[in-house]
Amino acid sequence: MIRRLLTWFFALLIAGVAIGGGYFWYTFMSPYGYQPTETAIVDERVPEQDVFVYGTLRHDWLRWIIMGTPANTRTATLEGYRRQDLDILPQVSAEVPGEVLTVSPDALKALDRYERLGIRYTRDSVKLEDGTIAWVYRRLPE
Repeated sequence: MIRRLLTWFFALLIAGVAIGGGYFWYTFMSPYGYQPTETAIVDERVPEQDVFVYGTLRHDWLRWIIMGTPANTRTATLEGYRRQDLDILPQVSAEVPGEVLTVSPDALKALDRYERLGIRYTRDSVKLEDGTIAWVYRRLPE
């Protein structure tokens, strides 16, 4: 009886991992899932670009899965904005803590895909507290 339950448990676990992995691949990596509706600015001549992240993209493991490579990071602050749920909104006296990722053009395209550029987010250029110019993802109105 216990052996039978363990067999079912592991079969369901393997099926769940396969379905979840397939969904993740289709959604974030395959050429068949989401295609950007907004023309993304990705200058292929610039080998590295800075992206300010303040939410889920602060997790190393998630960035590695999305981009397929680690990114150089440093802590940073975006002044003149406040964080509200999954977005940042302008507010004069506020600031948003986060990180700056230095990424390749291919990694930037992968981040655009993850953030659903043109559907859920737009990518804007901002000036950080230290004077660095970086991209940041901001929610589109629903």
